[in-house]
Amino acid sequence: MKLLCALLIALLLCGCGDANKDSVDLADRKIRVTATIGQLRDAAEVIGGDRVEVIGLMGAGVDPHLYRATAGDIKRLEDADLILYCGLELEGRMGEIFEAMDQRNIPTAAAAEDIDPNRLRKPPEFNGKYDPHIWFDASLWKLACEAIRDELVALDPGSESIYNANFDAYAEQLDELDQEAKDAIASLPENQRVLVTAHDAFGYFGRRYGMEIEAIQGVSTVAEATPANIKRLADLIADRKVKAIFVESSVPPSTITALQKAVQDRGWNVQVGEELFSDAMGDRGTVEDTYMGMFQHNLTAIVDALK
Repeated sequence: MKLLCALLIALLLCGCGDANKDSVDLADRKIRVTATIGQLRDAAEVIGGDRVEVIGLMGAGVDPHLYRATAGDIKRLEDADLILYCGLELEGRMGEIFEAMDQRNIPTAAAAEDIDPNRLRKPPEFNGKYDPHIWFDASLWKLACEAIRDELVALDPGSESIYNANFDAYAEQLDELDQEAKDAIASLPENQRVLVTAHDAFGYFGRRYGMEIEAIQGVSTVAEATPANIKRLADLIADRKVKAIFVESSVPPSTITALQKAVQDRGWNVQVGEELFSDAMGDRGTVEDTYMGMFQHNLTAIVDALK
C-alpha cells in the first residue's frame, strides 16, 4: 500500500492531467470542490450553494486517521478547482498528497489550520499535537466555515455576495446550535456529565459544553486500546455509576464491548448508548449526513442516555 501511494504521488508530480485552470473562466461553470471528510463536504455545499459541485472522499463509517487515498481519489483531487481538508493531521496518511497538489498549484486549503492556536486543544497525551476534531465545538466550526467561505471568494470573486449571504445564514444556525448544546448538557445531573467513548474525539465538545470526556483510545484510532486504560475506565464508571458509554460509527465496537464487560464485572450494569458520529457522518441522504443533523443526533443520544 505504501508503494502504491508513492507511485500515485510520483505520477501526480510528473504532471498527469491538466492542473492549470487559470485559463478557465470559473464564472461560466460551477466550482469543482473535493473535500476529505463529510463535515467539510457539507459546509462547502451549504456555503457554495448553486455555485459549487462538491465531491466528498470519505463517506459514512470511514476513519480519516487510517484512510488511504485510491487512484480514483487522486483523480478527484486533481480535477478539483479547490481541495478542502481539515488539517491538524486528521488525514494523516494523505499529507504527502496534499503537498503534491499544492506544488501543482491546485488550490488546497486546511480549514482548521488558520484557527487561533490559543483556541485549539493541545493535551499532553497528544504528544505536542493539536486535537483536530474541531467540529464538536460549533463556535470553532463556524471559524472553519468562514475559512471555506474565504477560499471560495478568492477563487470566484464574482460570486462573493452569494458566498457571504450563505455563510451569514449558516453562521446564525451554528450560533443557535451552540446555545442548544449548552442548554441540553446543563440539563443533565452534574454527576452524569461524563462522556465515555471509544476514542478521544469529543474533547472540544466537553470543553465547550461542560462535560468530562473519557476515552479508551487517544486522539487517533491508530493508538492502541490498552488493558490498563480499560481497567481505569471500568473503575471510574462503576465508582461513579455512569449510566451509559458510547460506540462511534467510524470505530469498531469491540473496545466498548470489552469496557462494558469490565464494568459489569465490578457490579455496575452500564448501558451502551446510541451510536455516535465522530470522525464520519451518517449515510448519504440521511439527516445525519449533514453537520447540523449529525451534531443534533449526538446531542440527543448523549442527553437521553445520561439523564
